[in-house]
Amino acid sequence: MDQADSLALNGPRRWFSRGRIRLPADEPGVPDTRSPARLLLWVGRHQVSTLVAGVLFGILWMLAQALMPYTLGRAIEEGIVEHDNRALALWTLILLALGVTQAFAGIMRHRCAVFNWLQASFRLAQVVAHHTARSGPAIRGRLSTGEVVATISNDAMRAGGAFDITARLSGAIVSYFVVAFILLSSSVVLGLVVLLGVPVLVLLLGTVIKPLQARQAEQREEVGKLTALGADTAAGLRVLRGIGGEQAFFDRYHLRSQEVRHAGVRVALPQSTLDAAQVFVPGLFVVLVTWIGARFAVSGKIGVGELVAFYGYAVFLVIPLRTAAEAVDKVTRAFVGAGRMLDVLAVEPNVAEPTAPVAEPPAGVPLVDVQSGLAVEPGRLTCLVSSRPDEVAAVAERLGGLGEDNGVVLGDVRLADLPIATVRRRIVVSEADPVLFSGTLRAELDPWRRARDDSEILGALAVAGAEDVLEALPEGLETFVDERARSFSGGQRQRLVLARALLSGAEVLVLVEPTSAVDAHTEARIALRLQEARADRTTLVVTTSPLVLDQADRVVLMEGGHVVAEGTHRELLRTRSDYCDTVTRGENL
Repeated sequence: MDQADSLALNGPRRWFSRGRIRLPADEPGVPDTRSPARLLLWVGRHQVSTLVAGVLFGILWMLAQALMPYTLGRAIEEGIVEHDNRALALWTLILLALGVTQAFAGIMRHRCAVFNWLQASFRLAQVVAHHTARSGPAIRGRLSTGEVVATISNDAMRAGGAFDITARLSGAIVSYFVVAFILLSSSVVLGLVVLLGVPVLVLLLGTVIKPLQARQAEQREEVGKLTALGADTAAGLRVLRGIGGEQAFFDRYHLRSQEVRHAGVRVALPQSTLDAAQVFVPGLFVVLVTWIGARFAVSGKIGVGELVAFYGYAVFLVIPLRTAAEAVDKVTRAFVGAGRMLDVLAVEPNVAEPTAPVAEPPAGVPLVDVQSGLAVEPGRLTCLVSSRPDEVAAVAERLGGLGEDNGVVLGDVRLADLPIATVRRRIVVSEADPVLFSGTLRAELDPWRRARDDSEILGALAVAGAEDVLEALPEGLETFVDERARSFSGGQRQRLVLARALLSGAEVLVLVEPTSAVDAHTEARIALRLQEARADRTTLVVTTSPLVLDQADRVVLMEGGHVVAEGTHRELLRTRSDYCDTVTRGENL
């Protein structure tokens, strides 16, 4: 079965789901990551019912085919050779019933196989995607974006292929023993040829597995690197064009693609050997069984009907043999894909759930970063200023609980002792690099669906100074946003991300340089509206913009990772020359 064609089949989903099984799963579960085999077995346990259904239909489908040569041989022997019309009619009806059974079981087996493949692939893709989302920055430190995308889009589908073959492989094994039994009852020699020859041939195919698996893993790694290079380049395409770096990228991509090609060539030898063996070995086996059967017929050991049956068995045995070879190929690919997914699942998030979570503190308590001495007072707009962007970004990360335990306290409770979901609900950090995913603008601005109506979304857009962005969109909030919102300018993305942060309804909002990409007029309007919109709510803004600082209730100056001064913007301008240099960039006002 060709998996690419099977994707177009909607029948399996309609037949199986009907309110009971959903694709993708609502909750994929916690995977067993001890080995690729355990991961695949874990997936299989989640779809035992459909796997069993596929196996049963596969056995019925293959048995119906296996019994056809026997039925045909009996019809010839008893009906035609012995001139018994009643026997001929009986065996003809049995042959018709086997044909109908084969057709029905084949359809159902195919539907089960496609569904099992898709269900396993989607579950694995969900597991990897959910783990990636939970791991956050830890994933970026270990793997590139392209590698993670390739794992979800390619490796999950390859691993799911192991569940596509289960139905046919089960039918092939059962039918093989049935045919061997029938042959043994007619001819011990032919029965032994089948019973002993097939396992030997399959074992010979197995000698190709190890080199194939190793070279497929190598090719998969090279493809991941190429995908990562393409994704990184696409993200920085405007910059590349601006500095004339297209040729440099082309040279790098050409070099990497050649490495992928060479890896593919190295895979070609074991892969082509396996593909050729899938045709040659069964064909050789057919010739052997047919030759032995013909000699027995000439010597009178078997009749004409049995000879026809033996030839039919020889032709039929091609199917189990090729199925076994295909299973070797698909299982090999599945193990390679599962191994790559385990590489992603092995990345531990920087933030772990507390072993003994405590009750959350009441609302309206200060948020304190013990390491720097910063105390964000409740119900006020506080601005944090530093000449070093990296140190204030680190403070914002700590305040949001995005790193390891660092002594940040909410009220009298450490963030590290609170459940992660509680911290994410109460404290939202909007980082300096604005990120929007693909989807409708409404869903991007309010992914939590907390807005009661469009007026709340429009209000957040107004505070962020993004009314013009919405007005320029033909479908308004229903406009589809492309990946990373590349159709918007940097300033437009920044304002949309600010609106999204406001719609989170967080008790504490930490904004890192929320107006760095907008003009002064828009920045002044945003600063004024932000102060009004967040009145009586806790807000920390990391910025050096005088227009924003002038609206702050309190400004904190940081140097060397520690708080060195605080006051209003105007007070610090008069009393701190280092503060004045930072916010005016060395220019006298």
